Amino acid sequence: MDFKEEILKLKEKLDVTIVAHFYQKDEVFELADITGDSLELAKRAVAAPNQNILFCGVGFMGQSVKVLAPQKRVMMPKIACCAMAKMIDVMYYKENLQLLNDAGLKNEDILPITYINSSAEVKAEVGKMGGYVCTSSNAYKIINKGLESGKKIFFVPDRCLGQNFAKQIGLTSSVVGVDSIEDVIKSDIICFNGFCSVHQLFTVEDIEFYREKYPDIIVAVHPECDVEIVDQADFVGSTSQLIKYITQDLDPEQKVVVGTEYNMVNRLRDKNTYVLSSTKPECPTMNETTLEDLYNALKSIEDKTFDNEILIDDEVQEYAKIALERMFTV
Repeated sequence: MDFKEEILKLKEKLDVTIVAHFYQKDEVFELADITGDSLELAKRAVAAPNQNILFCGVGFMGQSVKVLAPQKRVMMPKIACCAMAKMIDVMYYKENLQLLNDAGLKNEDILPITYINSSAEVKAEVGKMGGYVCTSSNAYKIINKGLESGKKIFFVPDRCLGQNFAKQIGLTSSVVGVDSIEDVIKSDIICFNGFCSVHQLFTVEDIEFYREKYPDIIVAVHPECDVEIVDQADFVGSTSQLIKYITQDLDPEQKVVVGTEYNMVNRLRDKNTYVLSSTKPECPTMNETTLEDLYNALKSIEDKTFDNEILIDDEVQEYAKIALERMFTV
């Protein structure tokens, strides 16, 4: 079967919008009606005229659309799980809070902020405590807004993002379970010990290799990279910010090496763009979705079985939406 041909036929006849994250495989990405990073996709999918949203990405992304637009049917060709989002669930979230409580820091003195790479259930717990969702492009603004409360910031789940933005603002940070509890309590931003496995692949040695080979090269990385990588970069930005910087702001002849997911980097420019890794930094879960999965999901809309539909508990829906909407107000 020619899955691409069948997908195009089904798209024409069905009430559906296909959205795909930048990290998806090329063959899936090119068939999407809307492409972007996680927040951009959520906002544009909510505004799409179609009742059915078919989201090619990882689970938390489909959940975000459903939270923001409960009236829409949101499905995923493959409900793949972001490894970082999997590192924290409600139990781990509450266990970390209990550690802080036991050390003398009360919940009313803590303001949680969760990276959008988290489940709807974790977002709901953050919403219940008056906290915010953030993305890599707006974390600086959200953290600064949170600091106005006078409370300690508890940043979940990505320690790298929390530490990098703390350093950018000139604040101290710590990681629960890594630093001493005394240092954790004293720090301005307390981070959960989560991370992106793809962005952990980049090393200082990789940067040194490229700078030695191409002395004029620019190093551009995502803030999910470790602090020592971000410290040595020439440009740090979210997925969308990296794309704009490399494709619009740089001279096409300027060599640039990029520290983020392979599929996205591979589509940026025809030449003078390199991947900051000796191995292929490909997100395994983002790459789970295939053309066959996409075809099967569309066929299930046609057959009205609606496979892999995203459903969210009413209470989770309510409080996760509160946390997301707090972000939009900032």
